[in-house]
Amino acid sequence: MRRCWRSAERCGALLLMFALLVIMGCRRSEPDRSAAPARLPEGTPVVLISIDTLRADRLPIYGYDKVATPSIDGLRSDAILFERAYTHIGLTLPSHSSIFSGLLPLDHGVRDNIGYRFAVDLPTLPALMKELGYATGAFVSAYVLRSDTGLARGFDVYDDDVEFEAGKQLGALQRAGPETLERAAEWLQEVYKEPFFLFFHIYEPHAPYEPPAPTAAGHSAAYDGEVAAADAVIGGLLSELEQLGVYDDALIVLLSDHGEGLMDHGEMDHLVLIYREVLQVPLLLKLPGGQGAGTTVSAPAQLTDVAATLLSLLGFEQDSRAAGVSLLGLGDEENADRLILSESVYPRVHFGWSDLASMIDGDFHFIDGPDPELYNLREDPGEKHNILLDQRAAARRMRSAIESYDRTLQTPAEVDPETRESLQALGYLSGGARATQGPLADPKSRIHVISDLGRAAVLAREGKNKEAAEVFVEVLEEEPGMPFAWQQLSVVLQKEGDRQAALEAMIKALELSAGRSDLAASVAELYFESGNLEQARTHAELALPISPKAYEVLANVALREGDLDAAEGHIEQALATRGKRIQPLITKSALLNRRGLHQEALAVCEQAELEFGDRSDRQALHGLFFQRGTAYGSLGRFAEAKQAYRRSIELAPRNLEAYAALAYLHALENEGPEAGRVLEEMVTANPTPAAYIEAVKTLRAMEDDEMARRVLDYARRQWPDSEPLRQM
Repeated sequence: MRRCWRSAERCGALLLMFALLVIMGCRRSEPDRSAAPARLPEGTPVVLISIDTLRADRLPIYGYDKVATPSIDGLRSDAILFERAYTHIGLTLPSHSSIFSGLLPLDHGVRDNIGYRFAVDLPTLPALMKELGYATGAFVSAYVLRSDTGLARGFDVYDDDVEFEAGKQLGALQRAGPETLERAAEWLQEVYKEPFFLFFHIYEPHAPYEPPAPTAAGHSAAYDGEVAAADAVIGGLLSELEQLGVYDDALIVLLSDHGEGLMDHGEMDHLVLIYREVLQVPLLLKLPGGQGAGTTVSAPAQLTDVAATLLSLLGFEQDSRAAGVSLLGLGDEENADRLILSESVYPRVHFGWSDLASMIDGDFHFIDGPDPELYNLREDPGEKHNILLDQRAAARRMRSAIESYDRTLQTPAEVDPETRESLQALGYLSGGARATQGPLADPKSRIHVISDLGRAAVLAREGKNKEAAEVFVEVLEEEPGMPFAWQQLSVVLQKEGDRQAALEAMIKALELSAGRSDLAASVAELYFESGNLEQARTHAELALPISPKAYEVLANVALREGDLDAAEGHIEQALATRGKRIQPLITKSALLNRRGLHQEALAVCEQAELEFGDRSDRQALHGLFFQRGTAYGSLGRFAEAKQAYRRSIELAPRNLEAYAALAYLHALENEGPEAGRVLEEMVTANPTPAAYIEAVKTLRAMEDDEMARRVLDYARRQWPDSEPLRQM
């Protein structure tokens, strides 16, 4: 327990700060604002701890008894607990953007985990603390909080070393909390003697729930095991602060960005619905010297209050648009009945259903949507009884409060006039899920569809792409306006080798999303693979600057066109924003090969493979081995080149260029029969017009015109309507 180190030395510190800090009585009640500090003592360490996806009601400090969290319990004994704290959105990136800025999502503009960046001109807590001379460090455990989201601004160190694996869902791109703790502890040991601000984020208990065996034992649910695992990590951080001698004097905030559904209302996670289990989060505030230790604040709090509190204590004024107030002022009468706004735009952006808005007013929780709901949180914390018909006046009042906000939903692309004009010219703003005509489905009436999407996702993870595609098609028969399902259908069709159908599905997703940048980048990639460089360039430009993948597409287009200088510029941009992705390195090796710098290309390939390590998504390396084969072949090291091309084919049997290069290499060494066998292998593994076109091109390059003619004639008989074959 953290009682053993409370000595007479600490008591002296308490007396010294008595006049500056909040005076609390022995009774656990509201803080006494009359003695609240106007400023923190100079150089006070500040620690912000974010435990992703942690429901307040799954912690013992909020009354839960099925999991042990001794570390969080110990911090609670030294801190003020906010009994009713709420997030503004059930998504990680927008929620943390609100925590750092004090702005609502509709004001800072980050409305989803993908496609949005925190603007450079918005206020941010770490940037302001850096102005005061604080050392600033962030250590995050989720890919969605990577540095190129804009959250890194103001941090001296922003450690987002999260492994990227192609094909994984965003929520699965994470690193274990103990690894993040190890990095944070190393940084603390370097800076603890000076003023510092630490942002420490862990992803336990976010899905997938895979708690380590020691913490899973004895828990009725895997989620609880993950909560216990998170508590152990927090214990390690607090112990580090104690050992460094900074715990007592530090201001520490512990919170979560949002909760988790856990099927309370039919949703397992936190993306769509905004009932209390998603909105209510834990919130602890430990003041320097432990003032207010063990007290509880019952007045409603919100996550934007965190920035307001810290900025006030540091002597900064809030942005005029800020929604928060100081947590130390929540006992004031004017804040007792405050209104707290939350939203869910995920169903609109990804599924084509209606978005939702929420207003908490004291004990009332109103959810505005096509089928509105009203609950009394004190009498019905599980929100099982909709009392809207009995409390119509309250519902009208809260709906009116929601309507006073401008909640217009725009994609980042739509905000930019030039990009909007391009989207309109391409027809992507003419309809779909973003259109305002006609009623949109209430998400809770369609929640069963999420189960079908989950079933398809499991099939895809198991490599059963054909079966997954069938499920996505079934979903789309019921939900034809769902961008997410069209996008996922495209992904499995790509794995099946049906590039044309994959392109058509991705275009449909892009159309329904009104030009979402990540989808525009995916369409650009597919157009490039089909050989349509003009459309590839156009769609990649639509995705800039939000999607880093767009720079890679532009670089590849320039390489295909022979403009090596332009390609180099795009590659540098891609490298600057790549994070843990290795594809920009592979593209760089392609440029080096084109410039004849084959040894340098091999060195970059080596770097990429070392970074990739032992990750499971080995298919992503096929391009690396192709470039390695190209370099070896150009250096006359034909045996090594053949091995590299063969490895590329093994990793990506659907990719045609390695077959063609390997066949040509055999031909150069007068191994005609072997070259023929490679081309036969290519069209057997890929019975498509594109594969036969590649075979014809390769045979012509090998000057085997007769065989090229015979293969082309056969392909034309198989696909008489293929325009590319006719053009051959």
